[in-house]
Amino acid sequence: MTREPGRSVPRPGFALRNGGRAFAHRNYRLFFAGQLTSLVGTWMQQVAQAWLVLQLTHDPFVLGAITAVAFLPVLVLGLFGGLIADALPKRRTLMATQTIQMTLAFVLFGLVVTDTVQVWMIFVLAACLGITNAVDMPTRQAFTVEMVGRQDVANAVALNSAIFNGARIIGPAIAGLTIGFFGGDVSVAFLINGFSFLAVIVAYAAMRQEDLHSPPPINRPASVAEVRTSLADGLRYVRRTELVLLVTVTVGAVSTFGMNFGVTIPALADQVLHTDAMGYGFLMTATGIGSLVAALAIAFSGRSRPLIVPLGAIVLGLALAASAFVGGFPLTVVAMLFVGFGAIAMAATANTTIQLAVPDELRGRVISVYTTVFVGSTPLGGLLMGWLASTYGVPASLVVAGAGSLAMGIVAFAWLRRIQARRGVPITAPTGQPSREAVSAGSGAGARPR
Repeated sequence: MTREPGRSVPRPGFALRNGGRAFAHRNYRLFFAGQLTSLVGTWMQQVAQAWLVLQLTHDPFVLGAITAVAFLPVLVLGLFGGLIADALPKRRTLMATQTIQMTLAFVLFGLVVTDTVQVWMIFVLAACLGITNAVDMPTRQAFTVEMVGRQDVANAVALNSAIFNGARIIGPAIAGLTIGFFGGDVSVAFLINGFSFLAVIVAYAAMRQEDLHSPPPINRPASVAEVRTSLADGLRYVRRTELVLLVTVTVGAVSTFGMNFGVTIPALADQVLHTDAMGYGFLMTATGIGSLVAALAIAFSGRSRPLIVPLGAIVLGLALAASAFVGGFPLTVVAMLFVGFGAIAMAATANTTIQLAVPDELRGRVISVYTTVFVGSTPLGGLLMGWLASTYGVPASLVVAGAGSLAMGIVAFAWLRRIQARRGVPITAPTGQPSREAVSAGSGAGARPR
């Protein structure tokens, strides 16, 4: 088999060389370094902003409301973000969204350092951040395959998850140390986050356009009817392509029940384990470590197998249910490791499955469906889990979260067996190229390349 320059051939099974295949691409190396720096800053800001809101209001409900405001634009505008991702050059679009987010971080720093910040201002900035994320998230995920090509996209998606979860471990720790060093001043975290965006913006600017696997741009919609038709192409593709529909529905359902860590884990630490903020931090770190291990395992495995989606949901569900009964802090930390492992094993594999199944001209719109379902279901589930914890107790909410995730995993496993039986391939087979039927499912007017 011949291979293209700059590409490595994945080895079957767990192999050391599999873990770094995406790094053979210069553009991805730049992306990786920039994202790692920027995401550490992002996690620093999240910790500092939560602390700032609690200092201003002493009301956890306001903190939850700000989180919901940040997610709401993704839920409402996410599909349009996918259309923008397909219609405009992704690299330039990402440079624009990252510049806007950098500006928002500097604005928040200015408000805090001048002691003029008010809660309503944080709400406005959260909404603005959510609007830019509605474009940034599907564009950034769709851009992955342009940097590395289809052959290495599974490795790149897994490494992206590793970046995110590695930063989730490092960022909060640096934020805590930094805020403590400056005597409780949270503004420095916002300043550092603002400067961290420069790393990823410079990385995008330094990329070689000729090395990108960019598809031809679609016809840009010129009327409301054309916008509606173009959006419908992405939705039609998801509905008619059963494997993509399976992973999207699975991730949406499991996110609703089982991936509300910002609600369930603090309540578990406070009301069940009766630990302090440091204990809560250990639980969150455990989920981050489990997530990082899952992402690296997928990266080094060399293949993306759809079977991991239901299995990850099952592991997550069992671990959540177990955390309701184990009682002791050490065993709960172990359960949190499996919670993080199952969640990212499912989500990263689902992302890769879609990346490999979708035709290039529909990539942004189809991924926007996935991100809208994934991101949008979490705050809705958070309200449900919060109500259950408040009404029936934290253990009851964890049991429901675990049972819902477990049930969806079992349903997804049976659904996947049926799909693979019709295709005549085992359910452990790696994700492949888009089928002819899949391509035709999304070949409406908005999908035609120029």
